[in-house]
Amino acid sequence: MNKYFLPLFTLLLLLVLNMPAAGAQPIKPLGEKIGLDRQGTTIYQVPANGVKIGYKLIGSGEPLVMIAGLANTMDVWPIEVIETLAKRFQLIIPDNRGMGHSTANNTTFTYKLFADDVIGLLDALGVEKTNVIGFSMGSTITQQLLLAYPQRFNKAVIYATSTDGSKVADALRSKAPKDPDVMRKINPTILRQIEATTHWKTPLDKMSLVTNQVMFLVGTSDTVVGVEGSKALAAAIPGAWLVQFKNGTHGVMRETPREFARIVLTFLDMNETVHPK
Repeated sequence: MNKYFLPLFTLLLLLVLNMPAAGAQPIKPLGEKIGLDRQGTTIYQVPANGVKIGYKLIGSGEPLVMIAGLANTMDVWPIEVIETLAKRFQLIIPDNRGMGHSTANNTTFTYKLFADDVIGLLDALGVEKTNVIGFSMGSTITQQLLLAYPQRFNKAVIYATSTDGSKVADALRSKAPKDPDVMRKINPTILRQIEATTHWKTPLDKMSLVTNQVMFLVGTSDTVVGVEGSKALAAAIPGAWLVQFKNGTHGVMRETPREFARIVLTFLDMNETVHPK
């Protein structure tokens, strides 16, 4: 064998593995430019599902939509996580309706509505299929997306999730300030999100029908959602991954951003499905 063959083959293999997936055309931003984030990235606003959704695009490669949690905006994702993921994916980072740069109307908040907002944004941007990562409330939105729109998603990372929203709502209310004057100043959108969360219960009997590749992430010391929901869902979805960060809390992505981003990339870059010959 030619002595130069193996080094050349190795170099070509590395180049292929680090190239964006074939056919991953860059997403072109649409809508009105409405401002910049703290890093100078342009924020856009586009009509979708009866409201205006604020979003930003970062990076290049396959699309990855990142859905924030309850009371959070697009800025919730740590910079180190964003920078790491953006080297491999084009990130679509929206605000949930009524938060940050997204508007809301009088439509009752539900997780179906939140999921339809995500689909509306993807439709507006011309994205037929994407990967998705959802945090907290965003993780439950991701559950709904996989149940209602599985064909629109490749792989899903479900971080800090639950199967019973009423328990999560109770945990959040217990952490809320007791001063009535302070409570009156809370963004009413957050109260609407909590109300929607109260009514969420995962249809566990349907989760075995999910065919998308899914990874659940949770901190073992998460006092907001606990670990049992992630364990139950990981057991219900065939082939799902379950990653537990020992001593991690609800904010484990901020506590260990490097390792958080590393495991997300490991999962998204791997095809663990075996096709017998």
